[in-house]
Amino acid sequence: MINTRSSTGHSATHKLHPLSLLAQLISRQVSGCLKLTAQSVERQPAQWQLLLEKGQLNFATSSINSFDRLIRQLETTAAGVPMSVCEQMRQLFEEADQIDGVVSSDYRALCWLVEQKYISHEQAAQVIGAIAIEVIEPFLSIREGNYTLISSAQTQTIPTYCRLDLRPIVEACQRNSRQKETGQVAASRPPNAPTVPNATSRLSSSQVSTRLDNSLNSQQSKQYPGGMATGRDSGYRTHSNSLRQTTYTVACIDDSPTVLNAIQKFLEDQSLSVVAINDPVKALMQIVRSKPDLVLLDITMPNLDGYDLCALLRRHPRYKHTPIVMVTGNTGLIDRARAKLVRASGYLTKPFTQDDLLKMVFKHLPTTR
Repeated sequence: MINTRSSTGHSATHKLHPLSLLAQLISRQVSGCLKLTAQSVERQPAQWQLLLEKGQLNFATSSINSFDRLIRQLETTAAGVPMSVCEQMRQLFEEADQIDGVVSSDYRALCWLVEQKYISHEQAAQVIGAIAIEVIEPFLSIREGNYTLISSAQTQTIPTYCRLDLRPIVEACQRNSRQKETGQVAASRPPNAPTVPNATSRLSSSQVSTRLDNSLNSQQSKQYPGGMATGRDSGYRTHSNSLRQTTYTVACIDDSPTVLNAIQKFLEDQSLSVVAINDPVKALMQIVRSKPDLVLLDITMPNLDGYDLCALLRRHPRYKHTPIVMVTGNTGLIDRARAKLVRASGYLTKPFTQDDLLKMVFKHLPTTR
């Protein structure tokens, strides 16, 4: 785990899981500079640096052909920089020492281009976004190495031109990797806005509530978005028959009463008792009192999000092994990695059908007491 309170950082063990590492950086809203040393694909020592602010990316680089990468992206993204200027930049900064081991030479060069007005802040942000795709993709394939987290006290004075959400960057890198494996042409450009928004498919509570209201009030087809009728089908009966002799308690935690009502309707059956909880802050005590056999936990809630609540439950002796299913509109790999970090048992993506919900519930409920 990352020790964000340390002023000098924390060295990891030799086995590394970059996706989980990024998930922790985002979850803890880490500020500072992550420096990771590992072997490159060519089996040569290489170093990656990720400059972070509250879990978002200011700049990413690696020691592998950093200036070639910078110049290539300048040509593509910030057209108009003369080649003579690029060569001057290379001569000034490529062989220069780093400042306090934090500011990489290619980032210093990029800052110089902005200061000299060769490129604008917006163009710098676009270049940084394009470089991030090139850097993060091989970063995700690292399996052994060591990392250090340099505290934000040493990075506060570094100029920043954007704050990039790592989630869509990771998704783009994963797509590129899959395309390369299948021989397709991979995308070389990230989202081109200076600040990349959260590009994962996510529904707000109000959006979910609106969709559910429409569904539950419809007299022609009562269904959750996705098309599954609320009436029990043969698949539901198959699930419930094996558990019909026992009543199980399912705790459902969501800040939207409409969502809670819909899930209760979906789970109506003599073998299931649903405890609806709409206040995440009070949820821990209510769960302890109700002793559920399974917990359905929304991720995006005010004051205390689902990840934090799941981690708290896992610390309670009774709920170390109780099935906890994260229910969310977030579909990204980072979000799934964060769920895995807090030891969630499953991951159910909104919008889901009644059959999706029932399959997930009965998958994790025990068949015997």
